[in-house]
Amino acid sequence: MARRRSPAGIARFHPVIASEPNLMAPAAFDRIDDTADVVCLSRTPTRDVLNKLNQSVWLFYIVVDDDGRVVGTLTDGDVRRGILAGGVIDEPIEKFMYRDATKGIAGDDRGNAELLRMVPFLPIVDENGFLVEVLAPKPGPKGPQTALVMAGGKGSRLGAATKSTPKPLLKVGQKPILGHILDDLAAAGVQNRYVSAHYLADQIDAFVGDREDKEKITVIHEDTMLGTAGVLNLLPNSVRGPILVVNGDVMTRIDYVALDAFHRRHEYDATIAVAQYEVEVPYGVIRYSADGQFDAIDEKPVTRHFVAAGIYYLATEFCSLVPPGRQLDMPELLNIGRASGMRIGLFPLHEYWRDVGYPEDLAGARKDHDPN
Repeated sequence: MARRRSPAGIARFHPVIASEPNLMAPAAFDRIDDTADVVCLSRTPTRDVLNKLNQSVWLFYIVVDDDGRVVGTLTDGDVRRGILAGGVIDEPIEKFMYRDATKGIAGDDRGNAELLRMVPFLPIVDENGFLVEVLAPKPGPKGPQTALVMAGGKGSRLGAATKSTPKPLLKVGQKPILGHILDDLAAAGVQNRYVSAHYLADQIDAFVGDREDKEKITVIHEDTMLGTAGVLNLLPNSVRGPILVVNGDVMTRIDYVALDAFHRRHEYDATIAVAQYEVEVPYGVIRYSADGQFDAIDEKPVTRHFVAAGIYYLATEFCSLVPPGRQLDMPELLNIGRASGMRIGLFPLHEYWRDVGYPEDLAGARKDHDPN
């Protein structure tokens, strides 16, 4: 009888050691033989799986059918690619999972070790397709190591709110926007954090100087406004990419570790975080033929677009495209990179995101963080 795994239990990890030199990839791997923490049913809502994935030390799930046979795998990147293709995260994960996942065979240690040279994790199945164990890299520090927060803008669109306070220091909930961003970067394991300052820069200096982690944050002063890309030239020459660039007016719960994995997996030169933005036409929209005949009417249709979320992940080579001493904004740099043949990818957000550009956005962000 085929072996079935209990849906409950705590995963146990055992180091996998190659019996022959150069047989396995250089990274150390763990053997997960109690798979409850990395298995989900194909009919599970994707939103539920993502919530668990964000809290797990593992960056994947093995997907099984109701009988327990392996039918696919799921990573954060699979979901984001599905969103780009029009998927909705309230759908079951079978809509997003990778169906042609590589699987190892129980007992074939040599063959499994060879497969591990080509894939980031490996489900091991028996002769009936039931999951026996999973081989996966040891959990460890991952994610961006260097980030630049753009905090030099005037925030003119916010009117009186920024007359005497730089926009990144406007309070949302219990702390300023910049505090949220810096704390989130620290939580993601970002070791080197830079903040560009220009408008009311002394206040940015004072805020960073009062933080307990001030030794890990460097404020860069723009003598003249260099734009959201031009300021990259002010980073020390010792800084190597990829570099995470975050606008100083963005409130989000983005998974920076997932962004890093997505960027590296696809070998992009630049990755743009994008958010879905809905536009509702407040009228009935007429559809008609080329000769002016009525076809149909759509009442208040909604169109969805991907918009830049103010978060970019850039390779060192991509940053080198910024001309020294010139004002340059990120859209222009991205166009330069595309014209130069650089690979630029989109990382769609399914997490909370809000751009604090206008008074109503600031009010909305404050309500989000203090609904009472």
